[in-house]
This record gives sequence, C-alpha cells and structure tokens, in this order.
Amino acid sequence: MQLTLEFGGGLELLCDSKKVHHVNVDLSDGEEKLTMKGLLSWAKTNLIKERPEMFMKGDTVRPGVLVLVNDCDWELSGHLDTTLEDKDVVVFISTLHGG
Repeated sequence: MQLTLEFGGGLELLCDSKKVHHVNVDLSDGEEKLTMKGLLSWAKTNLIKERPEMFMKGDTVRPGVLVLVNDCDWELSGHLDTTLEDKDVVVFISTLHGG
C-alpha cells in the first residue's frame, strides 16, 4: 500500500530531517486492512531514526502530536482503528515547542 507520511513541528528531526516520505507499507501476516495502529508500529520501526519516545508512547502517538488522515483529524475517524487506503496522506504535527 502506497502512503505519503508527513512530519512537522519538529518531528521531522526524528526522521533524518526529512518532512515528506513516500512509503510502501505491506500488511502483516493475517491482516486484511492497514489501520493507524499498524502504521504507527511500521513507522516506529522503519522511519523513526532517533528518540522514538518523542513520537510514540505505548502503541499510540504522544500527547501533543496532531494526526491528520487526508486532512481530517484522526479523532473524527477512529484514532488507532482508522482504516487506511492506498494513496492516503497521513500528517503528524507536534504542537509542543520549547520556550
């Protein structure tokens, strides 16, 4: 499944300072669909190069990370259970900044 993942608000620093990633994500054995939970696990393993604790806490994103799926807040589409489709765009933006 081809997806576009975008990282902003400082999260791009965890991914070799690259903001936009065009990726192919394969379904795990036994999975019929890709959910945000599966994508987060994949991203932590394949994209996050340093300090994964700044991106994820447990099996979800840390508080203060805004997640948009095709420009829609994932809170409106089911959080971790949001089903992804081919060519979807997922954006992660940190809303926390140091002072």
